[in-house]
Amino acid sequence: MKNPYLKTSIGLYLNYFMLGMINIIIASNMGNLSRLYDVSVSQVSLLVSAIGIGKLVALFFAGRLSDKLGRKPIIIAGGFLYLLFLIGMPITTNYYLAFAFAITAGIANSFLDSGTYPALIEAFPKNASSASVFVKAFVSVGATILSFLISFLSANGIFWGWSFFILSILYAVSAIYLIFMPFPKVDNAGDDKSEEKAELASEKQVMRGKPSMWREGLVIIVIGFTSTALFVVWQTWLPELGEGFIGLSENTAVQLLSYFSIGALVSVLLLTVLLDKFIKPITVLIVYPIIAFVAMLALFFVKSYPIVMICTFLLGLFTAGLFQLALTVMTDFFRKNKGTTTSYVNIAGSAAFILVPIITSSLVDSIGISMTLVFDMVIAVLSVVLALYISIRRKKIFS
Repeated sequence: MKNPYLKTSIGLYLNYFMLGMINIIIASNMGNLSRLYDVSVSQVSLLVSAIGIGKLVALFFAGRLSDKLGRKPIIIAGGFLYLLFLIGMPITTNYYLAFAFAITAGIANSFLDSGTYPALIEAFPKNASSASVFVKAFVSVGATILSFLISFLSANGIFWGWSFFILSILYAVSAIYLIFMPFPKVDNAGDDKSEEKAELASEKQVMRGKPSMWREGLVIIVIGFTSTALFVVWQTWLPELGEGFIGLSENTAVQLLSYFSIGALVSVLLLTVLLDKFIKPITVLIVYPIIAFVAMLALFFVKSYPIVMICTFLLGLFTAGLFQLALTVMTDFFRKNKGTTTSYVNIAGSAAFILVPIITSSLVDSIGISMTLVFDMVIAVLSVVLALYISIRRKKIFS
């Protein structure tokens, strides 16, 4: 029988297609925003941190709202909140107002995350991992398309603000569309009997022990941080690493982001096919960082461009989708209040978005650009250790 929530998922994935553009829209319009607000480029870059701050703050209550009010109103509210950011940023000339709009975008992001991931897991219980990871595919495609959109606007002398306005129109359409779409009933497993039924329905597993939020939960939350950190380092420093450490020209170094994005997209597509059928999420959380570590090691010692190009592709391939899998593993261990438990992992991911650029900037200033590689290799090792622990605990808790 056809899944009744298939049409609903179209709107949910469209939101993340546009979010992929929003993630890099400030970085792609640094010069334009700098001139509009009459501030330095470095001050414009702080708007990215403002988004992270808004997301982090909202995650403390967005998950609970998702569990209490339902996924639908939270997701729709997030879509309409993005309109403030997308319409306000290219119109205002006040930097501090723009900062407030950026915080609003972070809140909207939290609302989408806290509602969408649980909604997809509840709508596609037999393919929960694939449904969650597929979100990353739409994010990657959106990020790839934005550069072409901005190039088109520039080549035709069209106001750069339309890159914001077009997204605002799409978010409004998506929010209105989702108003009329059905959503699955919130599955919070309100009592022990319903929780037991949920457990049996999930791969017919029987729990031999009870997971602890202060043990398994805390470790998965830290994986949320490390999995995000693995990805953020390359989004932030890859062009600079290519130019300053490997010795590439500026244009060639920037192109490395394309290979990284292609690798990320291929990763998500592969995981969408393989997860739940051939491989478990926890296995990916162990294997991916190991291969990423090897690619980083090769990048550190070998500076031949073909090798660099291959390693960059592999880094995109083996760092993308890990955060979404951490969310899936969290809901596997803790089936009550999915919106709340996934919000904890989202908080860790948001913290990584804020802290990793600050930490790596300090390392680069004090030691050198190569420290971005060293930092990420340490993160990769930590990720493997944490995932191995969760794998061991999973075998003890589930039979």
